[in-house]
Amino acid sequence: MHVNFIRGEEVESSHQVKVLVTNANGKTLLSTENDNEFFFPRSSIKIFQAIPFAMSSAIKDYRLSNKHIALACASHKGEKFHIRELKKWISKINLKTKNLQCGIHGPLDKKAFEKIIYSRRKFNELHNNCAGKHLAMLTSCLANSQNIKNYLDYNHTHQKNIRKIFNKFTETKLSKKNFSLDGCSAPQYSFKIKHISKALNNLIRSYKNNYHYTEQVRILVNSILENPEFIGGTSSFDTKVMKTSKGKIFCKSGAEGVFLFFDIQKEISGVIKITDGNERAIPITILNIFKKLKIMNNDELKNLEKKEKFDLQNHAGKKIGRISLTMK
Repeated sequence: MHVNFIRGEEVESSHQVKVLVTNANGKTLLSTENDNEFFFPRSSIKIFQAIPFAMSSAIKDYRLSNKHIALACASHKGEKFHIRELKKWISKINLKTKNLQCGIHGPLDKKAFEKIIYSRRKFNELHNNCAGKHLAMLTSCLANSQNIKNYLDYNHTHQKNIRKIFNKFTETKLSKKNFSLDGCSAPQYSFKIKHISKALNNLIRSYKNNYHYTEQVRILVNSILENPEFIGGTSSFDTKVMKTSKGKIFCKSGAEGVFLFFDIQKEISGVIKITDGNERAIPITILNIFKKLKIMNNDELKNLEKKEKFDLQNHAGKKIGRISLTMK
């Protein structure tokens, strides 16, 4: 499977796509036969990292809202409404931004970035798109009376609890050789594509009360689906998919061309990895998968397609090509 960027009638760039779509029983519905290859899911697996947070008393102790819970699983774009809720959260737990060890970068939303630059204000840790994940880790540690100075260490109790969740949902066991660091310095692990597919199917089963951690999974998933703008942002493709599906589809993107989704009602899940890491290939891939497997109806597909641009234009607004997907 390839996504082609066509200028005139010639393929100018091409991106290989690795796909595995299955149902909750594990039956393969679509595969590029890369199931046994390892990859880093990056931010797409934040919902699993947030389960120990949801298991703790943190949400109740600090009276966190559904927006905060959604941010725990998010890659926010630093828009005004994101930062407002993150500030409320850090105030509730009485910590400073420097307690977050995610590092600092500017908002990923262009307008939010430019507004701070023009006002000559400084970026801080809350602008990091992983700030919600780190606040969830810190809040959970506080609720469990754990050390927050080394909360990202491989052998910290909270990180061990996250690995237990991965082992449970993937039905495999992570080893130290799978370990690396994410862009935000949190532990990141490589998995086989089929094992993340298994984890998604178990997430569906958990939501339907046929697996473990149902209460926690429902809290996380429902909070995200009720606040899709908080998982990404106004222009984020995963946000657009969830809004278009009206709460039927959960999805989450990850750096380097990763996208995970599951349909709660149809009990179908998918793992997508763009081999060269170029995220621009994701929207047309997802639209074609949804169309082929009838995951969205025609009206929903048309609505989602309107929000993306598959005709290529230059800076003068002239059409110079198109984006297409080769699906065998």
